[in-house]
Amino acid sequence: MPAIQIKPGIYWIGVNDRTTDLFEGVWPITQEGVSYNSYLVVGEKIALIDLAAAHHAASFIEQVRAMVDPSKIDYVVLNHMEPDHTGAATLVRQLAPSATFLVSAKAEPMLAAYFGITGGVRVVSDGETLDLGGVTLQFHMIPFVHWPETMATWVPEHNVLFSCDAFGGYGALPGRVFDDQCQDILWYEREALRYYSNIVARFSTQVLRAIDKLKPLTIEVVAPSHGLVWRRDPGRIIALYAAWARLASEPAEPGVTLLYGSMYGNTERMMNAVAEGVAKAQVPLEIFDVARTHSSYFLPSLWTRSGVLVGAPTYEVSLFPPMAQAMTNVVHKRIANRQAAYFGSYGWSKGALKELQSILEPLKWTWHETLEFNGAPTGDTLRQGERFGEAFARSLLAGGDKS
Repeated sequence: MPAIQIKPGIYWIGVNDRTTDLFEGVWPITQEGVSYNSYLVVGEKIALIDLAAAHHAASFIEQVRAMVDPSKIDYVVLNHMEPDHTGAATLVRQLAPSATFLVSAKAEPMLAAYFGITGGVRVVSDGETLDLGGVTLQFHMIPFVHWPETMATWVPEHNVLFSCDAFGGYGALPGRVFDDQCQDILWYEREALRYYSNIVARFSTQVLRAIDKLKPLTIEVVAPSHGLVWRRDPGRIIALYAAWARLASEPAEPGVTLLYGSMYGNTERMMNAVAEGVAKAQVPLEIFDVARTHSSYFLPSLWTRSGVLVGAPTYEVSLFPPMAQAMTNVVHKRIANRQAAYFGSYGWSKGALKELQSILEPLKWTWHETLEFNGAPTGDTLRQGERFGEAFARSLLAGGDKS
């Protein structure tokens, strides 16, 4: 995509990535892709705001060259040191040897550690301004959104906020970069939620602090490092991030995430009966087979819904291994204080429930009834499962009352 003007003298010069399978080496984006948004701010002096991943460095430099001679760049602002934003740093240093890299105090040693860049680096302080001649950059520290060195950069003349990972999302940009040009804004909002639950959720307290800190700024454009640039309704993505961040400590909306795994189909048969019961209560329901679905896709549902039904068989006196792995990811993302219930099949011994509750103990989930059955479910057991699902769903509507 060619450079796109955001405001006079401010340009998007990012690149799309439709070939990487795993973001951060963990989260699948094969179908969705991702953008690495970089920006050029041109006054009497020229500043480059954030870069791109190393495997797209050549395309990124082509974007830069289409606008300016890289050797004429005066400043390179690195808001965040994660390599998806800074992978092109070595190449930029070679092509712009006179440029000064501007970083936060905690980013300076990271720049040396990742890329061996130590000369031509200047640490900026919170609230510091830099006059480019006709346009100003102001730096605001927003630590742990989502690394400790992260900052945002604001242009007061045009009220543009370069927010780095804050307010970002998955999804390559389909020929347009702005929210008002996007023909499926709900898809990008869903991908922003998936990105939030995958990448940022663990640091929700810091997200809310950052939002409060940035409130005094007039923001007409939110320009993150991934996903859409928000100019028609920049408050929309900020409000979504605030709402998602509050879910770390406030009750989620009534709804059920049903996670299940099945070895020979017995727990799956029960899952269908339980799901039918949930549907009778007319409570929102999403179902995920944890053995076939990456956690990236069910974490958003867990993050935004109050209830969790876990269906898994006992496997060698333990929890079905794909479910155990899934629950470990849930603990890492600190999805706390959910209402939960367990069901599952066992053969010669129980044990799944004990391990499940042990894994999730740090999250302080409230456990409701349990439905365990030996071998295959009978007709009576399936009807019991339907009642089990309905009762659990109705308890969510009643505020989580276990009775």
